[in-house]
Amino acid sequence: MLQRLISRVYRTRPIRVRLPDGRDLAGAAPGEPELTVVLRDLRTVARIAANPELALGEAYVDGGLFVEGGDIYAFLDLTAAELAGRPRRGPGAGWQVRRWLEQSNDRLRARSNVHHHYDLTVDFYRLFLDDDLQYSCAFFEHPGQSLEEAQIAKKRRIVRKLLLRPDDRVLDIGCGWGGLGLTIAEAGARVTGVTLSTEQHRIAGERAAARGLADRAEFRLQDYRDLDQRFDRIVSVGMFEHVGVPNYQAYFDAVARLLEEDGVALIHSIGRKDGPSRTQPWIRKYVFPGGYIPALSEVLPAIERAGLWVTDVEILRLHYAETLRAWRERFLARRAEAAALYDERFCRLWEFYLASSEVAFRRFGHMVFQLQLARRQTAVPLTRDYLCS
Repeated sequence: MLQRLISRVYRTRPIRVRLPDGRDLAGAAPGEPELTVVLRDLRTVARIAANPELALGEAYVDGGLFVEGGDIYAFLDLTAAELAGRPRRGPGAGWQVRRWLEQSNDRLRARSNVHHHYDLTVDFYRLFLDDDLQYSCAFFEHPGQSLEEAQIAKKRRIVRKLLLRPDDRVLDIGCGWGGLGLTIAEAGARVTGVTLSTEQHRIAGERAAARGLADRAEFRLQDYRDLDQRFDRIVSVGMFEHVGVPNYQAYFDAVARLLEEDGVALIHSIGRKDGPSRTQPWIRKYVFPGGYIPALSEVLPAIERAGLWVTDVEILRLHYAETLRAWRERFLARRAEAAALYDERFCRLWEFYLASSEVAFRRFGHMVFQLQLARRQTAVPLTRDYLCS
């Protein structure tokens, strides 16, 4: 089974897979292997042969798989390069029902899902994020730009798209550790940030107090669905991926309900170019339970039904790949500190997550979209000159 799988996948780039008894399997491509994947035990062999989408990551995390002549990123990128462009299997029968159940994300489940990923100690995230703790796609204005510069550029671009006015009331849905909200408050607005992460809520409040912005930036441990006040501006960065398809209408209905008549909203989310699908099984189980990367074809109908104008759409393609590359390199440089905070298995999980995510953006059509929304047709200028001011 494993030999058939290897021959089917590796057609043009040679690879070697070493079995526990020392035997080697090779793909269909001739030549000296670029790297060797070593499988430590027969259980790992059987699991990968039967369910590679889930078992490959599990094997790496559990120590049943390691790579010689490269690292896990090199192996995943080689594999993705072979598969990219080939006809891809559909998600299988009944996938829409399964997806609906996996992504129901009611208030209790949404809080549990957020806790799984975002309530790790902030000291861990400080190992590889920029100084402002931006845990979303940066905007690289030119090659060689640092991660810090690109994250500042991302925030600057979002602020421009919001068309902020003095003393605007701004809602930040999924405010993270408060970095964007504090930037907006420093621009003269009054910010309300909501999150379901207790750790992010604590850090955001502490940062607001330390920067003397507690009177302009309030952070709440609250579900956006429970808000009952209106805002001049609404921003949401990196949160929509956690909403779940069953809740798209409720999400955009809430944006419409909470936005003032002349208001502007900016939604920044990872997306997929290939149309509706499902969450990769390993990512769903171990990294982002309840999460899903949407296609625009799933998002726009909910916006239409909410009665909102789409006043601007921007697609950021390889910006997140470059962001993830920077995170991965920083994480590996401080891996020992991460292991001291948690353990080796945790580190392998994060290595696999960061590497596979970068590969998805480089090879499998993942991107980021920014949607500027408004209730009124004239709430936004008719040209995009404001982005250059």
